[in-house]
Amino acid sequence: MASAAVCASAVGSAAARRPVQQLARGSVACRSAAKQGELTGVVFEPFTAVKGELAVVDRAPTSESYARVDFHPECEAAINEQINIEYNISYVYHSLYAYFSRDNVALPGIAAFFKKESEEERQHAELLMDYQNLRGGRVKLQSIMMPEMEFSHPEKGEALYAFELALSLEKLNFQKLRALHEVADKHGDSQMCDFIEGDLLADQADSVKDFAEFVSQLRRVGTGLGVFEFDRQLAARA
Repeated sequence: MASAAVCASAVGSAAARRPVQQLARGSVACRSAAKQGELTGVVFEPFTAVKGELAVVDRAPTSESYARVDFHPECEAAINEQINIEYNISYVYHSLYAYFSRDNVALPGIAAFFKKESEEERQHAELLMDYQNLRGGRVKLQSIMMPEMEFSHPEKGEALYAFELALSLEKLNFQKLRALHEVADKHGDSQMCDFIEGDLLADQADSVKDFAEFVSQLRRVGTGLGVFEFDRQLAARA
């Protein structure tokens, strides 16, 4: 009986200590949270933090993007300008495709190459359009300039002249993409910088190198049979 009484006393004592232990743990948790606040200086209260943005969304008209966040108008305008650049270059390459497809020029390898390049530039324009919509901007297409349709050159011949023109356009496009990146960097838009670097600039640098090699090759082969062989090799690469 004495043993049972001792056990009951021990159980009662443990039960009495349990609330005290819970309070102690709660106190430790509070001190830990306070210490965390002291260390970081940040106490995140999501419902309080979101009130300002929630009010903006609530007042936003249906004609405006709900996804737009920290997207500067200058970045939006620069993207629309780059879309226009991509379309203009695509248009020039399409005119080169039409020229080299003529029966009195008859260089189908070069024609197919420039058709593919024209489609690629258009894809870049569409990629930029998709990004503009992703960030909540508004795509504004601009006028496209009428390109040249004659590419015969009395000294260089049509192939070398066309590829020198294309190389100049690829270099210009690289510079324009760098300028677009600078606009994004100016406004601290790291996400836009990452998009330009990963999806556009790397590919553009490769294109500049490829066209530079084509120009070097065409400067060696002359304007006759060498161009015919160049055309055949270009067709085989497709």
